[in-house]
Amino acid sequence: MPSQKKGEETQTTGRFLFLYPQILYIRVSWHDSTVLRPPQPHPPRKSSGSLPQELSDLTHLLRWPPTLGDGGDLLASTSPQTSTYHLRGPPQASYTLGGYLEAILVARDHWGRPKTHGGDLFRAQLLGPYLKAGVPGDIQDLENGTYLLSFPLLWAGQAQVQVRLIHSSEAVRVLRRIWRDQWATVDFTGYFRGPTGYEEIVTCNVNPLLTGEEESTCHYRDEDSGELWFCARPPTLPCDSLVGHSSGHYWNVTTPHEEALLAWNVTDQVLPQGISPIWVAKESNKSLVLSPQQPCHPGIPGPKPSGFYHRAVWHSLSCSGRSFSTVDSILGCLAGHIVHMMGDSTLRQWWEYLRDTVPSLKPVDLHATYQTGPLMAVETTRGIVLHWRAHSWPLRSLRTPVASLHSVVQELGGLAGGPHTVVVLGLGSHFTTFPPSVFVQRLAGIRAAVAALLAREPRTLVVIKLANTGYKSVYGSDWFTLQVNRLLRAAFADLRVAFVDAWEMTSSLALPDRIHPGRLIVRSEVNFFLSFICPT
Repeated sequence: MPSQKKGEETQTTGRFLFLYPQILYIRVSWHDSTVLRPPQPHPPRKSSGSLPQELSDLTHLLRWPPTLGDGGDLLASTSPQTSTYHLRGPPQASYTLGGYLEAILVARDHWGRPKTHGGDLFRAQLLGPYLKAGVPGDIQDLENGTYLLSFPLLWAGQAQVQVRLIHSSEAVRVLRRIWRDQWATVDFTGYFRGPTGYEEIVTCNVNPLLTGEEESTCHYRDEDSGELWFCARPPTLPCDSLVGHSSGHYWNVTTPHEEALLAWNVTDQVLPQGISPIWVAKESNKSLVLSPQQPCHPGIPGPKPSGFYHRAVWHSLSCSGRSFSTVDSILGCLAGHIVHMMGDSTLRQWWEYLRDTVPSLKPVDLHATYQTGPLMAVETTRGIVLHWRAHSWPLRSLRTPVASLHSVVQELGGLAGGPHTVVVLGLGSHFTTFPPSVFVQRLAGIRAAVAALLAREPRTLVVIKLANTGYKSVYGSDWFTLQVNRLLRAAFADLRVAFVDAWEMTSSLALPDRIHPGRLIVRSEVNFFLSFICPT
């Protein structure tokens, strides 16, 4: 494995008992896996490196209104059936294009009693079903059981409010505990191979105390990023014989009461309709609030909302995004560019969309594991090269060669950059099974590598794809993703990069949440991405 030290061993001290009760099976939004009751580790040892000053206090962004204990009474938790919302003012015969619609939401428990604290994760949308229109609403938590909802009126015609309870505040309290205290909710598998082909399989993780081996671990350090990885020492083979990596187990980290708070019947549920459909009148014969006239370029401040859908087309509210509706328009934009995509499978969808949409973009068989890459497609007449590869561990995946797991920092360090180089980073989904400190440390190294790339060649375009909605479990809830996106925005806020707000693009229409969104959403993301390469 290039640029990594193998074969280093670390000793851990203190007695540490691992208990393995009866094996259970659960269904989650990725591959079904054995669920084990995890060990309760001591706090991990601090790495020798320190975070840059600009990242050292990012965790203050993760503040969430505190939730009182429910005393074990499920009926005292917020209910999607009894919570209500209504207009803040008297209804109007019609509303003004470009104005706002405001509402008040009252959270109630299953008895119908108003809640006295905030912390619920609601999602509000203003939808235009006949126009294939939608925009996310802003939700202000007053931390007393009530919430202020605000919706911009961006298209003329009928519009309808929809509110969903993603998680009750009591369920969020469970997620907060797990994210803060658990240190991990999954483990991974390492495959070691000897000279004769004999293999030994062990547990690996981000912390040596999570590998199941108290006395000895194999320690791997990426020389470019400083990222650490640990595997239990195999019985007979040396540490430098690690050749394969895959997902391991999903741990059982919730009590029966906590599982009830996160059950399907109280998660991601639509509240009873509280506001009748409204009518938005045209303004000066305009039927749509137009995108700003400024071309899309890195460093543009991100408005809220970042955009909206109308007739199934995403309209940016930060810049004049373009629609690349033909093969020729996509080829013309990408001509002469090398695009490096690094991240998770939701970013691989961009590569797949371009491959499937442009017939002359030909995939090159690199004989790699498709799920992790590297993948490449080329268009030789226009000089287009598209790369995608998964970020390194922690990576939930099928078995893949360890040598293929390059860190993002390592890849960025190998790029000269320039006006023909485009870098896209899509991070987040695989970090929701660890406390936020793990993601912050990873961001610190990637941010430094991006800053170095832009310093040596400022004409390089760097795009950050935010994580999208989709997960609804303790291993990858939308609540985790919301926090991850806050960290992503803050980490790169002062660098000249572009953002594609996949969170809002996947939460604006009345479509089922999917971690791998459908073609309409992916097309919108790619069109907006191309608008930064070809702003005019």
